[in-house]
Amino acid sequence: MKNIFRIEIDTNRVLGLDILRALAIFFVVLGHGGHLLSEKWQRLNSYFIFDGVSIFFVLSGFLVGGLLIKQLEQKEFNKRALFNFWTRRWFRTLPNYFLILVVLCLLNFFFTPNFSIKSTFKYFIFSQNFFEPHPSNFFPEAWSLSVEEWFYLLLPICIGTFSIVFKVTHKKGVLTTIILVIILTTTVRYYRYSTGVIDGIKDWDLLFRKQVITRLDSLMFGVIGAYIQYYHLPLWLKHKHKLLLLGIFLFVLSRYLLPNITSINGLYSTVFSFSLIAIATLLILPYLSDLKTNKSVLYKPITYLSLISYSMYLLNLSILQHWILNKIPWNYLTTNNNITMAINYSLYWSVLILLSILLYKYFELPITKLRDRIKLQKQY
Repeated sequence: MKNIFRIEIDTNRVLGLDILRALAIFFVVLGHGGHLLSEKWQRLNSYFIFDGVSIFFVLSGFLVGGLLIKQLEQKEFNKRALFNFWTRRWFRTLPNYFLILVVLCLLNFFFTPNFSIKSTFKYFIFSQNFFEPHPSNFFPEAWSLSVEEWFYLLLPICIGTFSIVFKVTHKKGVLTTIILVIILTTTVRYYRYSTGVIDGIKDWDLLFRKQVITRLDSLMFGVIGAYIQYYHLPLWLKHKHKLLLLGIFLFVLSRYLLPNITSINGLYSTVFSFSLIAIATLLILPYLSDLKTNKSVLYKPITYLSLISYSMYLLNLSILQHWILNKIPWNYLTTNNNITMAINYSLYWSVLILLSILLYKYFELPITKLRDRIKLQKQY
């Protein structure tokens, strides 16, 4: 039975990055799990939640940006290299996403009155929240995956455009892309702030936090880290301990101080709060990317959580909460709300981890291995 849930761990993994990924998914699941708690426990729960999705964005930008920069500098940038980059990225992210999307479409088609499959078409091409509010009644957590996929698509195109059309080096192309995307998305947020479109936290969430055109800069801060690490490695590591402390300070500042002295529709919350969290994540990356030891007693649980983080993200809300836990007739089992809450919340974490291990081990991992075996044709 244990072998069913056993995952082989690559000893070459970077523990520091696994820690960051594990913390990010912990914050996300903790936040989504608040729906299962009473109002009193939700308030307590909220004190321990940081912006896990923003952390994921920066980490993705760092890892994917690093892979792309290395590929650009070591090989000629051409159609084949571009297609290979996209293929490897999409093999990593799309199969899990489309599996859950199709399952949700089928569940809603058979059990939700007046549900239309046509309404989900945008989810298949990641256009549901490019520059408009993400729908809240179907697969609400998909907003961040849309941001990531557009990043994968646009990053190499932008860098290639600067490198080929304007005849600049890949190094300058990467830096120019980073600067332009950060300026563009920040400008879009500032424009929306200046036009007064926000009226409360719901508008902030849908118009600023959950759109592709307003969040691509978060991933670009990760690319900044990849850029410095590749081209200026000594500088990247020189002050890693001081940067770690500064990054932690900015996290605390952004979570516990600034929200209490700024309004949700103010300049900081709408325009610069996302940048601050991204910068905080960037600052702790030099230390964490150099933390490679696997001797800690927490090594295995942290690595497990990191490995199954993508599956946890896809399963925890729409599948587990909405279609499993919310369908259990708790009133028939007990009338004690505290007991119901405790059982429900315990099941939320335990079932989520078990399901995520199964999804990772028997679907995500085989697909990734298949990707690694694929040899792209030299001509296509």
